[in-house]
This record gives sequence, C-alpha cells and structure tokens, in this order.
Amino acid sequence: MMAALTTGSSQQEDSRGCEAEKETTIMTEDLSEDEEKVKEPRVRETPEDVTFDATVNTIAFHPTRDVIAAGDVDGDVYVISYSCEESGNEELWSSGHHMKSCRQLEFTQNGQELFTVSKDKSIHILNVERGKLVTRIPKAHSAAINSLKLIDENLFATGDDNGLLKVWDLRKGTSLMEMKNHDDYISDITIDQNKKILLTTSGDGTMCVFNIKRRRFDLQSEFQDGDLTSLAIMKRGSKVVCSSTAGMIYLFNWDGFGATSDRFLVPGESIDSIVPVSDTILCTASMDGVIRAVNIFPNRVIGSVGQHVGEPIEQIAISHEGRFLASCAHDQKVKFWDISDLHKVVVDDYRRRKKRGKLESLSRKAFGSGSDFFADLVEGEEEKESDSDVE
Repeated sequence: MMAALTTGSSQQEDSRGCEAEKETTIMTEDLSEDEEKVKEPRVRETPEDVTFDATVNTIAFHPTRDVIAAGDVDGDVYVISYSCEESGNEELWSSGHHMKSCRQLEFTQNGQELFTVSKDKSIHILNVERGKLVTRIPKAHSAAINSLKLIDENLFATGDDNGLLKVWDLRKGTSLMEMKNHDDYISDITIDQNKKILLTTSGDGTMCVFNIKRRRFDLQSEFQDGDLTSLAIMKRGSKVVCSSTAGMIYLFNWDGFGATSDRFLVPGESIDSIVPVSDTILCTASMDGVIRAVNIFPNRVIGSVGQHVGEPIEQIAISHEGRFLASCAHDQKVKFWDISDLHKVVVDDYRRRKKRGKLESLSRKAFGSGSDFFADLVEGEEEKESDSDVE
C-alpha cells in the first residue's frame, strides 16, 4: 500500500514537473519572440543621412546595387551600401589616393569600376568590389579636372578648369581628341543616346557641341547670363536643358544649338545641378539649399523634393531604380529623398494665376520654404523670361 502511495506521489510530482517545464518553455518562447520583435530594425521611408568629415562635392549611384559613392574636398572617395532599415547604411571601403579635392565620379555601366577625377589633375579607376586602384593617369590635364562623362566601355571624356575637353580611349591609354573651345571651366558633360554628339557647359556661359565620331568641334551657343552649370537631354532627345548660376533654365532644340528656344527663371539663386526624373520632369539643386521639381513644357516649378537648410547643394543624383534622389551639400551630409511619386505627376497645360506662398512639399521629409519662395513661377517673371510654353 505504501509503495502504491509513493508511486502515485512520484507520478504527481513528475506531472507537475512536466507542467513546469512546459510553462518554462512557453515563457522562453514568448521571450524569444519578444526579443526578435525588439531586434527587428525599424524600416524608414528613406535611408538615413550619411555624415562625412569634409564637404562632399560629388555623388553617384551604382547602376544595379543599393550602393552610392561620394567624393569630398579632401580627395577621399567613399563607397557606401545604403538601406531603409535603421542603422542599415554601411561603409564598404574608402580611398585616399587623390591629393586634392575629388570633383567628379561615375560608375561604369556594369558597375565593376569607379572613375574619379580631381583637382590634382589625375584620373583614377578603382575596382568597386575591393576598392583597389586599377589605373592612374597622374597628369591627365595641365589644369585641375572638373568634369567627367563615361561614354562606353572604352571611351570617356574629361573637362578641366581652363576649358579643355579630352576624350580618352582605354584601349590605347591615351586621349584621342583634345578640344579647347571654352574660355572657362567645363562644368558638365553629356552624350546623346547614339554615343555620337557630346555636349559641354562652361563657366563662360556657353554650351559647346562636339562630334566624337568625326573627332571635331561643331558649334558653340550664344552667351547666356551667368555660368552654365549642368545639362540634360530630355523630351525624347529633342530638347537640351541647361542650368545657370543666374537661376535660369535654358532650353535648346536638338537641331538648334546656337540659340535658346526658351528660358525661365527658377527661384532660389544659382542652380548648380540638374537631373532628369522623367521625360518632362527634372530636379534642380540650388544655392539656397532647396531641391525643386520642375516640369518642362509647360514650364512650371512643381514643388520641393527636399532641402539642406541654409546650405548650398553641390550635386544631386538618382538611384538605379528611380526611387531615391540623393543630394550632397556644404553641411557635410549626403541625404536621401523619396521621389517615387514624382514619376506619376502630370502637369496641366492650363496657366493658373500664380500666388505667392510656400513651395509645395512633394515628400514627407520636404517642407515649404516660406514666403520668399513660390508655389509656381512668378507670373510677371515667367511672362518676361519665357518665350513660349509650347513646342
């Protein structure tokens, strides 16, 4: 009888022990789930800002990966993986090969190499995966190099502070074309879709046209107000858009490079960088620190994409999938802006009466810039500066 009682008691104890183990297991599982929830990073609308030790002059997105490169005034180059997860940005590598300011950089089309040019007159080609210097041209120009454009897998162009343009052939390791048709620094270079016509803008207020297939200079535009700072080909290749330090947007017909077909004023002082978002919409970066979305034909300022408060913006760039716009400014930061909705914007041809007020915010991170900016072009200025709103 005692044995039976003892056995029963032991069974009860074992049963309680099992229940306790089950409770402990359940509690442990609950804690693990809670820990996992705590560990899950917060997902942001855009990647976090990247802060540098010096002012960043130039930025470029990788053509296929979530990677951005930045070059600063000290000559350092950084390649950073970006993510919308909190604390998701990661520096992959950095390079200090340039002795002076890195002024322009660009990834190759396959994303395997990064080209950089510098005030130290050199051209560097870096391996993107390892960050190692592959090729160095130490005295590529006799003056500081200011601009760079990759044409194809073999050809690229550079422009310097004295207005000299060079087109290089990697197969030969030398320049195959040298032209000096500008009297001041070459601010920007672009190429048409057929890789035949190369365009340059300059601090002398002109745009030059070169035929690289025939290795010749074709023509130079009329002089415009202020330095021409940046350019883009838009409207299915039928229009060339140039920005200036006078705050003007100049439009050229593809078959009429000599004189502008239209022009209009964008509030915000000097426009130092422009990039196309779609065939009719571009973003402008200004000295007042505001990034504006601008429509071409009809010529309208749509609103504000973002801002570096009170800091001049050096350059803007668009990510490979078109979702983000990045900007670098004198605040030593690279910021990211969501422009995914901007691709869907359609601007009505109807001329509304312009009202003075805050610039419309086009993203959650952007804010109106106060009464000194306009929700659209000032009617009087637009009528005076714009020759037409139709093609």
